[in-house]
Amino acid sequence: MMRGLLALVLGAWVALPAAADPCESVAFDGADFTVCRIDVARDDLRLFRADADGNPYGSFRALDRALAQRGERLGVAMNGGMYHPDRAPVGLYVEDHVEGAGIVTREGPGNFGLLPNGVFCVQQGRAAVIESRAFAADPPDCAYATQSGPMLVLGGALHPRFLEDGTSLYRRNGVGVSADGSTVYLAISDEPVNFHHFARLFRDALDVPDALFLDGNISRLYSRGDGRHDGGWPMGPILGTVEPLDGAG
Repeated sequence: MMRGLLALVLGAWVALPAAADPCESVAFDGADFTVCRIDVARDDLRLFRADADGNPYGSFRALDRALAQRGERLGVAMNGGMYHPDRAPVGLYVEDHVEGAGIVTREGPGNFGLLPNGVFCVQQGRAAVIESRAFAADPPDCAYATQSGPMLVLGGALHPRFLEDGTSLYRRNGVGVSADGSTVYLAISDEPVNFHHFARLFRDALDVPDALFLDGNISRLYSRGDGRHDGGWPMGPILGTVEPLDGAG
């Protein structure tokens, strides 16, 4: 019953005109989330980490100021993956076709090393979430890419280590891609949830076959359309859409 009602809500949301705010509040299985729908062919989706001098942006505000100098502005954005204390990416990072950090395929500590993990890749007119070892074996040409972990959904299945009654509860954010690669869903929990709950949002509510966890606890969202601007600790990579400063086009 819950899934049927949610499908009706999301169906109406997907039918909204392109000018509508891409982010919507979604209630799923007793928790509140915000989900932003990105049309990869229409929306300019990029990754950002540092300015030309190598100084990390660290915040939505700093990035938006830098974009304004080029006649652009942020539309929708969220923290785009895990990072070291100096805010350098933990795994693969590609920005405007330039690789800034290499892929990591070994198992390790923490959420990033909870295999399978994956890579979010933006190409011309499409996007994908790809398991890291599969990516390393046959790397696609990504204009932008960020590696994180664990995978939330892989081939329609939840990560095998997720427990329905898991007690690790955090605000979490992640990214999922539609089966045809045309639509990217940026999602953030607006209250603490476990991995199993968050992954089911992507699989059962958004109907995406592959989704990737980006981070937890420090998770935050920027949405110009509804005035949302979450604050918090300095960020590493930032994933977001860019639009003309005057809002046209």
